[in-house]
Amino acid sequence: MESLALKDYLHPRPTPAGLDVLCKLQHFAIITYAVDPSRFEGLFPSRFKLDTIHIDGEDKALISVVPFIDVDFTSAVYPFPKFTMGQTNYRIYIIDTVTNERCVWFLGTTLDSWTLCVPRFVWNLPWYSGKVSFDCDYDESHQIYRKYKMTTEADWAPADVELSQTKDAEIELPGFPDLQTGLVYLTHPLAGFYHRRDGKLGTYRVWHKQLEVSAAILKSANFGLLSKLGLVRLEEQQKTHSVLIEPINEFTIYLPPKVLK
Repeated sequence: MESLALKDYLHPRPTPAGLDVLCKLQHFAIITYAVDPSRFEGLFPSRFKLDTIHIDGEDKALISVVPFIDVDFTSAVYPFPKFTMGQTNYRIYIIDTVTNERCVWFLGTTLDSWTLCVPRFVWNLPWYSGKVSFDCDYDESHQIYRKYKMTTEADWAPADVELSQTKDAEIELPGFPDLQTGLVYLTHPLAGFYHRRDGKLGTYRVWHKQLEVSAAILKSANFGLLSKLGLVRLEEQQKTHSVLIEPINEFTIYLPPKVLK
């Protein structure tokens, strides 16, 4: 894998318009697993290929569970009420062979809000209902989490995860030539693709500044969706490729999502 620099992937925010959304993501974590690429066969169209890395002499594909709380979720353009809701995304790292862009394939999302009806039924996104709870204690003075627990009660993707942090822990990203390359890969995909609930191919884009993530440690995990689909078995979920965490950041989401032919 060639080395990548974050500065080459940062650009000014495209001006929001129409239905575009602004939101802050609190208790944002990227919990990543490295698995055999064969486990993802048939999950996405041939337009895309896995963005694999090399670890201990073997090709590995990466999949991340990304929990957070949407804080001040609102219109990026117009005065609008603000919403707060728990959310967890499940994403696989891929390359769009049409554009050669690094992006992600969304298996889906759990959302703890009545507003789920818009993405699920109006835009046919693979979003599902879940009761998402966070129990976190962030130490501002040391800038580490003393406690980080997230649970999701849901039929589609029940989840239970606990993380911890130690001060000044270095980020280690096996399989990448350097830290910058790994951060581009894991923290800066701006395009997402997915199968809509009607089977069509959908996509949407986001924008954010460089994420100021730090290293965290997995204490325990039980991601029901990964077990159910056979992507990461329960015992394998206890050993991550990496865990990155940021107390809060801000995203712009460009809506509505598009349908691709």
